[in-house]
Amino acid sequence: MTELLEGKNVNLRVAERDDVDFLVESINDIDFDSEFLPISQTSKADALRRFENPSQVVTMCERLRFIIEKKDGTKIGTIAHWFAQPERFLEIGYDVVRSERGQGYGTEAVQLMVDYLFLSKDVARIQAFTDVRNKVSQRVLEKAGFKREGTLRKAGFVRGQRADAYVYGVIREEWKVPRSLRRDGDKDE
Repeated sequence: MTELLEGKNVNLRVAERDDVDFLVESINDIDFDSEFLPISQTSKADALRRFENPSQVVTMCERLRFIIEKKDGTKIGTIAHWFAQPERFLEIGYDVVRSERGQGYGTEAVQLMVDYLFLSKDVARIQAFTDVRNKVSQRVLEKAGFKREGTLRKAGFVRGQRADAYVYGVIREEWKVPRSLRRDGDKDE
């Protein structure tokens, strides 16, 4: 059984080989990712290779991807974390399928991830970037305790154009205690 990070409305679990179809579909569907993310494509063979031979995948940073699931097991998105600079701080990225947006699932997933990372990693900060036009993602981050720290001009390439991005961060001292991660013995409110 896969370990879960349990929230009130969603669970997070590490993506596994059985999730490849969902991952490939979400990566290749340009309407799944918001209009504020770069278009990318991958094959099922490449995605499987990442699970079968992770040491042979050459990346600039090790990324751990989780599946966001509703309580009934429906896969509704992904959230990932990676070291932005070796062992200095963590960065997160997330996306929820369009039909499930606006229901608080993204905010809860981000809160779960922040709780998990501050409880399990010796890092001082967690950060995320969002296109300056992406008001929904900005609200998710703010509701999850992140603060806008600045603007990176022409930081991204989105749908054929250079785009500015906001950098958001939360530091350990601001976090204080878990907000969403349920522990044994916790009762539903």
